[in-house]
Amino acid sequence: MRIGGIDAMQADAASGTEKEDPTGHGTGTGHGSEAEHDPETGHGTKPSTNTPTIHISNLTVRHRRSIALDGIDLDLAPGVHGLLGPNGAGKTSLIRVLATVSRPTAGRVMLLGREVSGHRELTAVRRRIGYLPQDFGFYPGFTVREFVAYVAWLKEVPGERAGAAVERAVARVGLADRIDAKMKTLSGGMVRRAGIAQAIVNDPEILLLDEPTNGLDPEQRVEFRALLRELGTSGTVVVSTHLVEDVAVACTGVTLLEGGRVVYRGTPESLAGEGAADGTDDGAGDLGGSPAERGYTAVLRAHRAATSTPPGARR
Repeated sequence: MRIGGIDAMQADAASGTEKEDPTGHGTGTGHGSEAEHDPETGHGTKPSTNTPTIHISNLTVRHRRSIALDGIDLDLAPGVHGLLGPNGAGKTSLIRVLATVSRPTAGRVMLLGREVSGHRELTAVRRRIGYLPQDFGFYPGFTVREFVAYVAWLKEVPGERAGAAVERAVARVGLADRIDAKMKTLSGGMVRRAGIAQAIVNDPEILLLDEPTNGLDPEQRVEFRALLRELGTSGTVVVSTHLVEDVAVACTGVTLLEGGRVVYRGTPESLAGEGAADGTDDGAGDLGGSPAERGYTAVLRAHRAATSTPPGARR
């Protein structure tokens, strides 16, 4: 490594329950719980910004005969962290483990100072996480307000704050004028923004976003990058994406996966410098691409050359 709607599983992550309602969205766990609450936010004791909010040690995930994640070690503190890698590198597998919707085969995962192992720990942590999967379900007849409010209920946002929290989350993604529109009437980009709204409605301390800009137009992507930077000032945001430029503009740190392993960690600036240092500009530069994209290509080429690892898919 270089150093430089909600489906049933998503609802489990939202609510901390193994139960499901008839729609597959899960059910709430009820208010009053084992969680340690911060008196200011009601969402739990906030960790120090000097300590990692995410700690991963020797994390391994196997899917039948394939290895999706192969002994990953990773510490992430508050800020915006970009998770890059080719198709099948293990990005979605990692996001799902962090969202507690998928269990690792081996290794240790600590979120917000808690080791995620038993039901008590899962319940406490899930209230403090926001999660946007690549694909999510919803009731087509729900309005945007109802959809986001439903997730606020799953997250056990206190009733007296829920209405304002929903309106604020929807406004932050630019859907205030469509808050009472039916989800089934929205464009693909609007549905994606509603998905982002549900992920941030509980002001999560850890926000996990899997391909969040799919379906967003260029103007919306620019606005989303600004929102990411804002969210990263008060929490730990992990963004899995294929769009290197989104990471270069919005993120404070970069982790690059290949074949289920971490092959690079650094900043967007250091990643951009890898292209020039590696001489990639004489090839990739002819085809265009930003400095960060050329650096991304250089890192992958160097890793594959050093390990003779083909770019085979693992997910």
